[in-house]
Amino acid sequence: MKLDTFFAELKRRNVYKVAIAYIVGGWALSQGVAQVFPVFDVPNWVIRAIVLLIILGLPVALVLAWMFELTPEGIKRTQTADAMPATAKPKKYVWIYVVVIGGAISIGLFCLGRYTASNSASAARTERATVPGKSIAVLPFENLSDDKNTAYFSDGITEEILNALAQIPNLKVAARRSAFQIKGNELDLRKIGQVLGVAHLLEGSLQKAGDQVRINVQLVDVQNGLQAWSEKYDRKLDNVFEVEDEIAKAIASKLRVQLTGGAGQPLVVDSTNNPQAHELYLRGLTLLAARGPGLLEARNSFQKAVNLDAGYAQAWGALAVTEFLLPSYGLDSFEASLPQAESAAQRALVLDPNTPSAYVAFGLANTFRCRWSEADQAFRRALVLAPGDAEAVNQYAQFLSTVGQLDASLREIERAQQLDPLSPIIGVIHAGAPGCLEA
Repeated sequence: MKLDTFFAELKRRNVYKVAIAYIVGGWALSQGVAQVFPVFDVPNWVIRAIVLLIILGLPVALVLAWMFELTPEGIKRTQTADAMPATAKPKKYVWIYVVVIGGAISIGLFCLGRYTASNSASAARTERATVPGKSIAVLPFENLSDDKNTAYFSDGITEEILNALAQIPNLKVAARRSAFQIKGNELDLRKIGQVLGVAHLLEGSLQKAGDQVRINVQLVDVQNGLQAWSEKYDRKLDNVFEVEDEIAKAIASKLRVQLTGGAGQPLVVDSTNNPQAHELYLRGLTLLAARGPGLLEARNSFQKAVNLDAGYAQAWGALAVTEFLLPSYGLDSFEASLPQAESAAQRALVLDPNTPSAYVAFGLANTFRCRWSEADQAFRRALVLAPGDAEAVNQYAQFLSTVGQLDASLREIERAQQLDPLSPIIGVIHAGAPGCLEA
């Protein structure tokens, strides 16, 4: 068959239409799964499996479109249908839906055979997987303050301690997104450790009254459920950075991990002496983590924080990341937001050259501007400063994929998933990453 004849036959048999319909429907389904399944605590491997099956179903649908046709007398091979009277043939658009349904059925059959058969083997491999001893998840601190509207403060303090621990090399720290999904769930500690892939949990509570704050923390060994360490801190708000640093260093000592700058180097920088600016920053962190329309309010919170303290490097870095994310959610244009992101990131680095979020923002901005070398340097510097930052690892993985370094991209996205196992976004990216079919 000549090439032009072959392509004409593809068109006549509606193969092109089926391909388009399947790709659009498959993409919509994968997006819906990524958004809805986590709400019902569906395991992350199920999301990856569905995405893979959608991909595998495409060639099946195309073969069915080529070989068969639906007629009033039932499904017929194309050669048989061609010999029938024109009035006996169905409208062409009906066939598109039939093939898509057929592809879905084939996917279901594959799922039943492939994943049911390997379910016990996969479970066995998961149980045998060793959790690194030097690993921890910082669970959201319970807010015991009289004003329950200050939950952002306890969540923010939790995140600052988590970020401090993420700076320590060779310490695996579960990402905020995964750790905070546990909030409000009455799960056994061993189950939490298993889900997050960590050997230790840091739990705590926080009570804020006026300019005073009380923080209770305890470090729990997941394997035996015993308390490895606990402490209570009663301090003024302007000393909260010292408390965070003490907690992070105490944990590092208990888990026997070596600090990069030595015991005298702070993990938490006292980056502002303005308690109000700090509270605005913590509120912004909570809104930034939630994404969506709240990003606008996050930007406002960070902007107010730097207005109160123009030397607040961490707030400038967070503002830079927020500015870059706004267009992705349809909340601003890149033309307006990108220069603001770059300006805020530059301001953060002038104030503190070791601000990881500023380098992440520069990495994103340079990727958008196709400045590949500058983007690579920025992401690498961010990961030197915060090797356990799952979001930085995830963004670097996507950058590597953009520039064609597919093997390196896959390694980084797998690392991101280890740090953030409950992230549906990272799960979907991992499912579609190069080499995932061989994994």
